[in-house]
Amino acid sequence: MNKIWIILVILSIFAFLIGWLELVSSTIVAILLVTTFIKGQLVIDYFMGLKDVEMKYRMIPIVWLGVIIFFVSLAYYMPL
Repeated sequence: MNKIWIILVILSIFAFLIGWLELVSSTIVAILLVTTFIKGQLVIDYFMGLKDVEMKYRMIPIVWLGVIIFFVSLAYYMPL
């Protein structure tokens, strides 16, 4: 569990540094969205305890996370 926590902290620090250094581009945003999905997946599997549950029950939060990431990416990449 400590390894998962360390990975989550490293990914969060990475996202913070990208924002703090104002390194914004389409590629960076895509990378941040992927890392956000990975962080969400780690939380779902390890901290919500769904790693050893049937896939049909795990798919509910995974699909929800995917939908949210999709709409965030759509809002960012869609021209105003």
